[in-house]
Amino acid sequence: MEGEEHQNGAHQESGALTLSMDDFAALEDRIRRAVDLVKRERQGRALAEEHAAQIEAQLHAKSTAMEQLEGELHALRSERDQVRQRVERLLAQLDALEL
Repeated sequence: MEGEEHQNGAHQESGALTLSMDDFAALEDRIRRAVDLVKRERQGRALAEEHAAQIEAQLHAKSTAMEQLEGELHALRSERDQVRQRVERLLAQLDALEL
């Protein structure tokens, strides 16, 4: 009887060990999946940061171009006003000649 109990005890320990190995394998699988998820998220974050940096560079370039265009627009308006004044003076001189 004692030998039978020893075999049952060994069988129960073996079953517990198998269950523990299964639990360990499942835990190992979950950890691998978590590590893969973290890697993917880090890659996604790196891509997003790179994309944001590119957009910032484009925005800066467009801001610089916009400032230049605003300067050109101001210069053109100023030139237009000067031309208008000159034309008005010439027209005034023509009107004075007709008297």
